[in-house]
Amino acid sequence: MAPDAVPRLRRLLWLSCFLPLASDPVAAGLYELRLTTDGPATTGAEVTISASFVARDNGSLALPADAHLYRFHWIHAPLVLTGKTEKALSSTIRVVGNMPGDLPVSVWVTSANCWMCHPVARGFTVLPITEFLVGDLIITQNSSLPWPSSYLTKMSLKVAFLLHDPSDFFKSASFLYSWDFGDGTQMVTEDPEVYYNYSIIGTCTVKLKVVAEWEQMKPGAGKGVMQKTGDFSTLLKLQETLQGIQVLGPTLIQTFQKMTITLNFLGSPPLTVCWRLKPECLPLEEGECHPVSVASTTHNLTHTFKNPGDYCFSIRAENVISKTHQYHRVQVWPSSIQPSVFAFPCATLITVTLAFIMYVTLRNATQHKDMVENPEPPSGTRCCCQVCCGPFLLETPAEYLEIVRENHGLLPPLYKSVKTYTV
Repeated sequence: MAPDAVPRLRRLLWLSCFLPLASDPVAAGLYELRLTTDGPATTGAEVTISASFVARDNGSLALPADAHLYRFHWIHAPLVLTGKTEKALSSTIRVVGNMPGDLPVSVWVTSANCWMCHPVARGFTVLPITEFLVGDLIITQNSSLPWPSSYLTKMSLKVAFLLHDPSDFFKSASFLYSWDFGDGTQMVTEDPEVYYNYSIIGTCTVKLKVVAEWEQMKPGAGKGVMQKTGDFSTLLKLQETLQGIQVLGPTLIQTFQKMTITLNFLGSPPLTVCWRLKPECLPLEEGECHPVSVASTTHNLTHTFKNPGDYCFSIRAENVISKTHQYHRVQVWPSSIQPSVFAFPCATLITVTLAFIMYVTLRNATQHKDMVENPEPPSGTRCCCQVCCGPFLLETPAEYLEIVRENHGLLPPLYKSVKTYTV
């Protein structure tokens, strides 16, 4: 064999590795790997990670017919591999994490007989490993609400701890649960489920501390007691349904008089309140009035009626749980006091009347003084003032008669005497 034939033969053998994957440049980029895991997990517990072939165009592209043409390559360090399973176009590994942290795991797929060839698909994920217990607090209630973390007060709540242990790592462990319901109540149980009835309205935080203990063989030391703990919490929004609306206010009022009514809501805020005056007590339709936000359980409404008649306050209130209606009838009578537009003429009339009374009083006082100081006034003056004006100026009729007798003497008799002659 010629000396230059040996390098040429080596080059042909190296290129032969790529011959079975002549179609890979076409397949590359058409598929991807979907990775799933049952993590997070606690240290020492086994975790399962799976990788499966999927088409990039959501399934319209057919997957490779022969699964044996491809091989899955995993990089999982520092996780310890405990098992591996290969299926059609998928691969599953089981690993254990002995240190806490977010540990990366990657996988790629190549031709089955050429692992150095260009990958057909790649996948990557991060596995959270913690030294504490892994689980969730689950809260349920018979009256489910459409709002997250919202529950009814004065109704029984079921609070349960769900341990995340897909590998049964804690199958021989015993648990102790310490509950804090956020309203001053605490308890310790061996059961992961408790029932509790809140009597308050507002926001509470449920806290739970879980302790797990079990026996485990230790190298060279026999059996030892192992322990793991976990702290969990969840937020509760406790609401109360609207039982009704208490309306405090007058039922009879006059026009042009300001009216104030107080609304007491038998339920938990925040509320949305809407009201409107109607001739009859009928429920409000959607969009019939402008809603107002109320942050307390009390709200005041003010209104001034301009026209008499029978009216009805139609009131609607709702919170995040329920809604309710209430009505308040009012009878409006015409006002006995005129409106402000008539105030000026009334005031003018009253002022003129008072001025006239003062004038007459002062004039009477002056006339009485002149009569005392001058008992014998001239006849002309006496006639003019006392005779003509006497009835208007003197205080009593007796004084008027006395003055008339002084001026005219005695009145003539109503009959004359008749003389009688005898013949």
